[in-house]
Amino acid sequence: MENETYHQKKAKENIIKLRELLTQLPPWLKDFFRGIEQSTEPRTRIAYAIDLQTFLEFLQSQNPSFQDKPIKEIPRDILTLLKSTDIEEYLEHLKYYKNADGKEFINNDRAIKRKLSTLRTMYSYYHKNKIIDENPVLQVNMPKIHEKAIVRLETNEVAELLDVVETGSKLTDTQKVFHEKNKVRDLALMTLLLGTGIRVSECVGLDLTDVDFDNDRIKVVRKGGSESYVYFGEEVREALLSYMDERDQIIAVDGHENALFLSSRRSRISVRNVEVLVKKYAQTVTTLKKITPHKLRSTYGTSLYQETGDIYLVADVLGHRDVNTTKKHYAAIEDERRRSARDKVKLREKL
Repeated sequence: MENETYHQKKAKENIIKLRELLTQLPPWLKDFFRGIEQSTEPRTRIAYAIDLQTFLEFLQSQNPSFQDKPIKEIPRDILTLLKSTDIEEYLEHLKYYKNADGKEFINNDRAIKRKLSTLRTMYSYYHKNKIIDENPVLQVNMPKIHEKAIVRLETNEVAELLDVVETGSKLTDTQKVFHEKNKVRDLALMTLLLGTGIRVSECVGLDLTDVDFDNDRIKVVRKGGSESYVYFGEEVREALLSYMDERDQIIAVDGHENALFLSSRRSRISVRNVEVLVKKYAQTVTTLKKITPHKLRSTYGTSLYQETGDIYLVADVLGHRDVNTTKKHYAAIEDERRRSARDKVKLREKL
């Protein structure tokens, strides 16, 4: 299809990937995936398919009746035979196991909780549609997750990071060669991430036509496919304008002509490319923090909340559908603000 946008291409790729995964699963699961299509995102359904494949492989390894058969031949009836203890045994299995090829897998509590959530969703669908009478997954407790502290850059670290991107200082000689070729692009990209808090997927999906310098904003496609405008400040504007001068001189490869950020191969930069360059620059500033594009997003969200105290504004700018998601991420800062209130009101003036 000609003139496909980046997001249309990704949507098509996700459809193809899900269909490939479904060919390896029992046919009865197709009803489940059709049933959740309107309420879930493509990447979520792909994750569900991978999780269910892991679950069925576990059942196959534990049930002699299926050991010589592909998992796609496991009947739906097995769902009615499983008890909560079988699900708990599966969760224990997930902590450490080897697949048929001998590859080792280790899952932490967060990963195990996600896989249990997949089973809950699947069982709920068949139970709601009266295909099964019992839902043993509801009797299994969710793993308790200990919330992690927000990893972000401090103000001085942000300034130092951008200095490294701009000058190439602290980079190795080999890195400096690539830096000289890409420093204008890298500075624009890093400044945009730090100055708007957009997701890395939203960043790589930007087209030239998505940048509006008249209103100092960009049009991004959020998770779920909705479009939104994100506004940027003077620092982002200057970095983008400098890059635009350079970008106008680059002839992109076929199919990538409208991409805003290009790789060294003159094709649209990938999420992986951005992850690598963020890691490269961040390691020159801090080795104690694992900085990723998402941590740059957290850095922006934290700074915005500290400056405004408006959690609803932060949620809106970051594109969170539910403000409770934002509150959960910034609960520590919220508590810090509450503690700061204790000395604000004086009951009696001291003599």
